Amino acid sequence: MKVLVVGATGTVGSAVVRALEASHEVVKASRGGPVTVDLEEPPSLDALFAEVSDFDAVVCCAAGGPLVDLESVSDEEIAAGVRGKLLGQVALARRAVRHLREGGSITLTGGTFSAPLAGGSLGALINTGLEGFVRNAADELPRGLRINLISPGWIKETLESMGRDGADGIPVSEVARVYVEAVEGTAQGQTIRP
Repeated sequence: MKVLVVGATGTVGSAVVRALEASHEVVKASRGGPVTVDLEEPPSLDALFAEVSDFDAVVCCAAGGPLVDLESVSDEEIAAGVRGKLLGQVALARRAVRHLREGGSITLTGGTFSAPLAGGSLGALINTGLEGFVRNAADELPRGLRINLISPGWIKETLESMGRDGADGIPVSEVARVYVEAVEGTAQGQTIRP
């Protein structure tokens, strides 16, 4: 299979690329290139698909969002968070539909908080929106295309880089395995929590 991985240089994206490269041709895209794309810039998505095409799968690992204080966060900060992680992935999925081979798949990235988290209200809004989008978009896709959402909790390596206890997170290699299963499997319209 030919798989496009957006966000290929991040913690999760790098692990997903390594896991997929064992069996598939992988095209790596990120803000820093060699194939460049930015989910917050829709024209860069159009340029991406003009540059590379004919994929069996598109995987988006470029999905982050800030923790914000609900009392002091501005409308602009809320809009920026929604624009990047939610609307950016929706824009990627919409374009991918036109460029995927029959029976191809789209895998997006959400997130899961095991309990309410201080500053997590924006993330909860975005992640719930992604879940609803994937669940409903699955019924609208043509040509046997599939769409799913991987929704990990904290990543062990991310916690450690923040100086926190990695034992509270999932190893990135385990999360990457779930992305591979979504690409290679038959799941449709699912939110998958590693």
